[in-house]
Amino acid sequence: MREPALVPRLRPFTSTVFAEMTALAVRHDAVNLGQGFPDTDGPAGMLETAKNSLFGGDNQYPPGPGRPELRAAISRHRQRYGASYDPDTEILVTAGATEAIAASLIALTEAGDEVIVVEPYYDSYAAAVAMAGAQRRVIGLVETESGQLELDLAALRDAITPKTRAVLLNSPHNPTGTVFSRAQLAEVARLCVEHDLIAVTDEVYEHLVFDGAEHLPLASFPGMRERTVAISSAGKTFNCTGWKIGWVCSTPHLVAAVKAAKQFITFVSGGPLQPAVAYALDNELEWVENLRVSLQEKRDRLSAGLADAGFAVRPSAGTYFVTADVRPLGFADAAELAWTLPERAGVAAVPVKVFTDHPDEWKHLLRFAFCKRNEVIDEAVERLRKLV
Repeated sequence: MREPALVPRLRPFTSTVFAEMTALAVRHDAVNLGQGFPDTDGPAGMLETAKNSLFGGDNQYPPGPGRPELRAAISRHRQRYGASYDPDTEILVTAGATEAIAASLIALTEAGDEVIVVEPYYDSYAAAVAMAGAQRRVIGLVETESGQLELDLAALRDAITPKTRAVLLNSPHNPTGTVFSRAQLAEVARLCVEHDLIAVTDEVYEHLVFDGAEHLPLASFPGMRERTVAISSAGKTFNCTGWKIGWVCSTPHLVAAVKAAKQFITFVSGGPLQPAVAYALDNELEWVENLRVSLQEKRDRLSAGLADAGFAVRPSAGTYFVTADVRPLGFADAAELAWTLPERAGVAAVPVKVFTDHPDEWKHLLRFAFCKRNEVIDEAVERLRKLV
């Protein structure tokens, strides 16, 4: 029997690294710092609101664009960036940011279009571009002498062709923890305007920035409001990654296009959870600030421990993640270490090269997640000292 036509398009992106790493972690009773989800719950008021909604009869389909109280809360939340979005025509609730990204690319690109993606990239990006029938053009981050990673703006300029339709950008950046500067984003905005490109921005870590760094939505730059699909979600902000409540903010015609694709993917999702996210956006940002401070301390705790264990730790200005160079420990390929690390040291991590098109350029880095309880981080560090 002939394989379905979609399978060859998706085959390069069906990596099972997370499932396999989790299985190895379980088999060897390893501390799993490979996957980016927290091990504590979100704010109590949000959880209480969700409970009341679940037991209060809100268990049927919500409206297609999302519950009106959530869309109104998202609109109020975006105002913190000086942006005004009409909750009725410019906001769409999705099944997490991953669906929002896929639906945006399916809706806004066509076969033959090119989408520029920054590597290392979040693992769903390449698959979403492929599902849309578009082609991806990859540019890489570049490392400065201090170990900071920055956008390669020259590569971005060179990557734009008459076929380029969109730029897919995430800042704060997963997997590296990079937060792009105002100057870098201003140049991205200028190029988008000059070449009439759509920007799809993944901003799920918008609140989780450290050391005085600032999240700057690309839509806030001149000429970008009308050409940016801004995407975020509740998962990382409120420690509820399993709820899968995300959203799209953009102009009415772009939101309408994304909704046309989204309604045939999940139709709707998370109806009884949407009022809880609305409550959290309006009432729990102080809790989020405490989370941010806590995560900065956890980043420092894990980074110091990794350095003590012999890794060369790279700076992280945001997200859940820090990357570390394995070469000082005598390893040439982080992936080779990653696959043996659960057995060798009882810790699981993810090689950065699995998030790239050019793995040889990134083969020296492992990604560790620090969104864990302090005792979990300390246990992982103690085990990693075995590598020295």
